[in-house]
Amino acid sequence: MKKIIITGATGFIGSNLTRRLVNEGFEVNLIIRKSSSTELLKDILDMVKLYYYDGTYQSMHEIMFEIKPDLVFHLASKFLVQHRSDEIVDLITSNILFSTHLAEAMVNNDITKLVNTGTSWQHYNNEIFNPVNLYAATKQGFIDILLYYHEARKLDVITLELFDTCGKDDPRPKLFNIIKTAAKNNTELLMSPGEQCLDIIYIDDVVDAFLIASQIICEENSIFKSYVVSTGSSLPLKEIVTKFVDENNIDIVVKWGGREYRDREVMIPWSRGEILPGWSAKHSFNDFVKWLFH
Repeated sequence: MKKIIITGATGFIGSNLTRRLVNEGFEVNLIIRKSSSTELLKDILDMVKLYYYDGTYQSMHEIMFEIKPDLVFHLASKFLVQHRSDEIVDLITSNILFSTHLAEAMVNNDITKLVNTGTSWQHYNNEIFNPVNLYAATKQGFIDILLYYHEARKLDVITLELFDTCGKDDPRPKLFNIIKTAAKNNTELLMSPGEQCLDIIYIDDVVDAFLIASQIICEENSIFKSYVVSTGSSLPLKEIVTKFVDENNIDIVVKWGGREYRDREVMIPWSRGEILPGWSAKHSFNDFVKWLFH
């Protein structure tokens, strides 16, 4: 396995995976849109090749025909915690249409190895399938589409279901950045009651999981599996925030119960999935609680 395609490389997780693969000597090709920002890839842009998807199947087919990769990592998606009605088209276009164009172009060019990305939010109330939101429903929808490509077109698929992720230089407006911004602006931080539990995975461990999945899929003649990338333990939000604030001596006022829980808030993370074989988290929250601030 030497020649790789990555979708979603302009995002936080995708850019870290891209950087690791480049550093390990792989030929890395990225499928992006003309409108995508490559800011997170600026240090390695001259070490990868960019290909542009224009929304048509033909553009995807031409990319696959030219590159003929050994394996595809599919991380591209549109993430929405709660959608508006006018966002449905973008959500379906990104998470279903683009993804199906990818799978179709792969099988039509005899490319048979796909590492896909799912979410623990496909499992509200710890159920086999109960999507937390429409985003999670689209992720499961594409997995169902992939089953057709596996059964009918011999596409091998491993889907990695991710939980909460974090890391240094993470630009996403997630928990730790929200805390830092509130502290910087000297504003009170309004939080839910904080009893929901989070399973937080450090970015280096997430990247390790994608590499292990790629090794597994390349060793199998026929595989269609979903694995979770989970520490197997979780902490209440209130405990996470308190420890992060205390360990980093952050001067901030947190008002617990200042806002309601979200609709369909995940109180306990999905715990019934199969852990990716050969993988375990090397970093605990206690390890990276200070790294995220500095």
